[in-house]
Amino acid sequence: MIGKFLSRVPLAYRMLFPGARWRIPAIKGKSIYLTFDDGPIPEVTPWVLDQLDELGVKATFFCVADNVRKYPDLLAEILHRGHQVGNHTYHHLKALGCSTSRYMEDVYAAHELLQTRYFRPPYGHLKLSQTRALSHSFEIVMWDVLTRDYNPRISPECVLGYVKQYARNGSIVVFHDSIKAERNMRYAMPEAVRWLQAEGYHFLRMGDAP
Repeated sequence: MIGKFLSRVPLAYRMLFPGARWRIPAIKGKSIYLTFDDGPIPEVTPWVLDQLDELGVKATFFCVADNVRKYPDLLAEILHRGHQVGNHTYHHLKALGCSTSRYMEDVYAAHELLQTRYFRPPYGHLKLSQTRALSHSFEIVMWDVLTRDYNPRISPECVLGYVKQYARNGSIVVFHDSIKAERNMRYAMPEAVRWLQAEGYHFLRMGDAP
């Protein structure tokens, strides 16, 4: 039951974030929004970009701006390859431990580097006051399927299984281009994309018409 709660957040929790995007179903056909959190980093992100090129899909990268500061060429490469980017705060802040003013300062500092209207809060938490403040300038993007690739106690096969079990039309799926998630993600992400393609899904970036 805990795994199910993490992989697909219940409707009651989603309702705490009015206006946030959790899923964007296509009216015709089946769509998937593949997203990555916490990069870009040189150890993982270039491999992800190469894999996406081979698979022929586009994704949205929710970037930690401090990583962008350290590796600006990786942000440029993400955009050059035709992917979308989103704001994941400057310092990967935990919203519940921050005042709204401090949190918004961090988000806007990240915006200076990323220049995107899409925002995803680290850990998927926000105070109501933060949600309201963010909604004036950003589209808040959560997820419909959390792969849990960052958990070292979960096998790569289990990560893939979460995608197969929970993905549906319009799902926003989260992987991580991070060191913590690398072992699971390197196996599960390409396999998940191939499986979804075989199931008839087409891949969209945030902002693409479903």
